[in-house]
Amino acid sequence: MRLWSLHPRYLDTQGLLACWREALLAKAVLSGQTSGYRHHPQLERFRSHPSPRRAINRYLAGLYLEARRRSFAFDGRKVGRLSTGVRIPVTSGQARYEMFHLKRKLWKRDRRTFFVLHLITTPALHPLFRMVDGGVETWEHIPEKNHGTQRSR
Repeated sequence: MRLWSLHPRYLDTQGLLACWREALLAKAVLSGQTSGYRHHPQLERFRSHPSPRRAINRYLAGLYLEARRRSFAFDGRKVGRLSTGVRIPVTSGQARYEMFHLKRKLWKRDRRTFFVLHLITTPALHPLFRMVDGGVETWEHIPEKNHGTQRSR
């Protein structure tokens, strides 16, 4: 499961579609409608929100707006009630790591989007999130070959 902290405008078509599906799965988990993925580390930040289900709905709303901008036919009825505006903190190190990770994926599957984004180091975040100083979040899975990446404390 990858629930990007990055603004959805950075995602290629495949990334946006996958993120929408995974956010719907996260919504089902947070709503108690499925037993799978209950302990997924990326859900920690949603659970830390005062209204986890409304937070995931706000996350979905951001994806939905991006999909509409691209004329995709996402079902807006799946979004649900939105949070009251409490934004979830994401560290600058996490945002940089996610951009690095996305660029690696784009290099393989969508070179055009890669070259549009290749100079961005500290990206804009999804509107649900706000940036704070720090390293990579503790819940992030970093492959062994990136073992030198600094983590948040």
